[in-house]
Amino acid sequence: MLKLQRYERGVKMAEHEEQVALFNWAAYNVRKYPCLEYMFAIPNGGHRHISVAKKLKAEGVKAGVLDIMLPFASKHYHGLFIEMKFGRNKTTDQQNKYINHLTENKYCVAVCYNWEDAADVIKLYLSNGVIS
Repeated sequence: MLKLQRYERGVKMAEHEEQVALFNWAAYNVRKYPCLEYMFAIPNGGHRHISVAKKLKAEGVKAGVLDIMLPFASKHYHGLFIEMKFGRNKTTDQQNKYINHLTENKYCVAVCYNWEDAADVIKLYLSNGVIS
């Protein structure tokens, strides 16, 4: 059993730590929500050596793609994408382009600033609630 005590509500963490906490929460709750097994991160952010960045770009990694996807259709959407942000960070123009495309094509999109909000979005999404 995973312990979530380290990730108490209201504790400020960096974006990486928030995303790790979210995936720990998902692993802990996979029996309640079996589709969480298929949630994955899209590793197209962060600092990389130039040779690694070039290789990833050649493989199809694109700037602006959101951080997390839950490939599970609900009553209203084809799947859920989550963009994790930290502090006062805002979505980039490239991310906004993806967000518009995804929402126009019936994907649910949320921008979350902590793992608790992301977990709440996931629970609402899985209850077939409409997320605005």
